[in-house]
Amino acid sequence: MERESMEFDVVIVGAGPAGLSAACRIMQLAQENEREVTVCVVEKGSEVGAHTLSGAVLEPRAMNELFPGWKEMGAPLTNEVTGDTFFFYTSGTGAIKLPNFLIPKPTHNEGNYIVSMGNVCRWLAEQAEGLGVEVYPGFAASEVLFHEDGRVKGIATGDMGISASGEQKDSYMPGMELHAKYTLFAEGCRGHLGKQLIKHFQLDEGKDPQHYGIGIKEIWEIPAEKHQEGLVIHGLGWPLSESGSSGGAFMYHAENNQVYIGLITDLNYSNPHVSPFEEFNRWKHHPETLKYLEGGSRLSYGARAIAKGGLNSLPKMHFPGGLLIGCDAGTLNSVKIKGNHTAMKSGLVAAEAVVEAVLQGDDAPADLASFTSKIESSWLHEELYTTRNFSGFMHKFGFMLGSAMVWIDQTIFRGRLPFTLNDATPDYATLKPAGECKAIDYPKPDNVISFDRLSSVFLSNTNHEEDQPCHLTLGDPDIPLATNLPLYDEPAQRYCPAGVYEIVEDDNGKRFQINAQNCVHCKTCDIKDPSQNINWVAPEGFGGPNYPNM
Repeated sequence: MERESMEFDVVIVGAGPAGLSAACRIMQLAQENEREVTVCVVEKGSEVGAHTLSGAVLEPRAMNELFPGWKEMGAPLTNEVTGDTFFFYTSGTGAIKLPNFLIPKPTHNEGNYIVSMGNVCRWLAEQAEGLGVEVYPGFAASEVLFHEDGRVKGIATGDMGISASGEQKDSYMPGMELHAKYTLFAEGCRGHLGKQLIKHFQLDEGKDPQHYGIGIKEIWEIPAEKHQEGLVIHGLGWPLSESGSSGGAFMYHAENNQVYIGLITDLNYSNPHVSPFEEFNRWKHHPETLKYLEGGSRLSYGARAIAKGGLNSLPKMHFPGGLLIGCDAGTLNSVKIKGNHTAMKSGLVAAEAVVEAVLQGDDAPADLASFTSKIESSWLHEELYTTRNFSGFMHKFGFMLGSAMVWIDQTIFRGRLPFTLNDATPDYATLKPAGECKAIDYPKPDNVISFDRLSSVFLSNTNHEEDQPCHLTLGDPDIPLATNLPLYDEPAQRYCPAGVYEIVEDDNGKRFQINAQNCVHCKTCDIKDPSQNINWVAPEGFGGPNYPNM
């Protein structure tokens, strides 16, 4: 069965903050110029927001630019930050509350809002549709299409109804080809098409490798007397410091007696025994966390990788026929621990470049090279420039000295030290052999505060059609047992927050088992596998988590 095709001026892959902001702004600019522009957004989640997971404290700067009247329009930004606390966890029981002057200025949250980014994206999708954008959830972009001259032509959505053996089932439906003058890739961190495009067009030439963290998040409902709406808490140190790893924790007091809690583990950790999921469980038992959670109940769970390399790792974002925007490129401000406002800004700038080109008609350039200068003259570039040394400081000098250097850089020099620190070691290459590292004896979950992976995945509402090709592919099926197991005790068993990877032993010996149905689409395996043997590709549309309000 031949694939049908549809033509648009612009196709956007991903209905996150970057993609939807771009879509809305394109239509606004088109209306201002009295020009009809057709825009289509495809989203692999079952609905907009289904795959959106973020802290999230939102800086409204980009929202102010996109919809100046967002308050009157009913945007779900209603819980303004009322308190800002930063802890240094010294041990499993001790913590020092840091005074404001010791916290880098960009980390302060006055004027920001505690939000559900899933709800923000749903609201943005409503605005986009009201402006004339076609939004198609449940359609996973599986392939980049090219013209004969090498320009990106658009994307193809994945076929539906293919069995695990590759045969067409009764429910088979071929994917659609979506052609466009310009295709914007806004898939989020480690987007699988973005990854291909970076390699194909060598967009990362001369750049540091991208650096990542894995963020694990839960939503809890806590007793009303413990809830402080608008309170923001961040923390560094224990438990990650015990293994020489870096990262940080957060707790945001949202509305309706809910708190958003999470732990970000930097994926440059060296001890292969580290389990980010179990480190998160440990942190929840710290007295400064426990005092809020006791008597509460867990409502939701999820995990997502975070691109935090900043400006030094930012690839060229334009290529013939399209743009990389948001976390697909890596626009997060790692000092602020925020990437939503910067993702939105990249979408707004992309919209300007696209509409400017569309207005030129047949003379429009295939490669929107003006996007670079537009980014460089925006506050997005200013933010990324002044925080460019964060990863270098933390990775080269370790947690204590690195944190001190970040404070000096941000507080005294405002990010304008006369040098740039590079970090050329990719996160997958930092693991030491398991025999050289201290094993970690993680306590068993108590099923009150801490939980196992499978019960956690259940709360993420993750589901995949059982009989479909595995979307977690191995370059060499022998590597997990032949290389990763003897060298690193196969770290996939621990870095995956969803229990996807297991070493199973039966009468036939050991085998590497992939439980793809559990996958929450965090992409950690694609990033941290020391052999770079795991390739994450999009499963059938509608598959994956279904987050209600993450």
